Amino acid sequence: MYHAMFSRLVAAALALALLGGCTGRFATSYSSAVPAGTSAGWSLADVRVDVPETLTVSEAKVIFPQADIVWREDEGTDRRAQVAAIIDASARRALAPLAGERPVVLDVTVERFHAMTFEAEHMLNDAGVHDILFTARVSDAATGATLFGPQRIEASLPAMAGTDMVQARQRGSSQKAQISAHLEKVFAGWLGLGPDPRMSFVRIGG
Repeated sequence: MYHAMFSRLVAAALALALLGGCTGRFATSYSSAVPAGTSAGWSLADVRVDVPETLTVSEAKVIFPQADIVWREDEGTDRRAQVAAIIDASARRALAPLAGERPVVLDVTVERFHAMTFEAEHMLNDAGVHDILFTARVSDAATGATLFGPQRIEASLPAMAGTDMVQARQRGSSQKAQISAHLEKVFAGWLGLGPDPRMSFVRIGG
């Protein structure tokens, strides 16, 4: 009897938690990509990632915290710096093939980086979203003139949860690894350096 009652309480708590999120349509999306012939003439001088102080940050141990920045895997609480580092590294890997004569700078301004909490990862199955949104612009490194953008880029992806994520972690695949790989594909696609990554999906997320 106790076990059945406990199971019902857990189910009820989970149902209430899910009300904090919603089933919606998410996407990897941008309006247009840099023509491959254009980016072929560029080389990467720098990546600059801005995570504005106005963005809200949550450390709440809940399934769907309400905030612009939700990130857990790195130690410490300087989430803005951690998010900037993830995006910076992903962009640099994506742009590494650039070998043209014109040095360029990629500026990224983060609007949302809402990854899964550990609570959501443990309690959900076939649900959850890493919800990422930013604006990107390419400029001439010498003059500062805008060469492409700014464009708003949604780079959301379905999150792994439950037993799927347990198995992924056993293989050495963390949230950071999955998000970083996705961002690298998004930057490469947007800059005409790789396949078009754009897609949409419907999923419970927060």
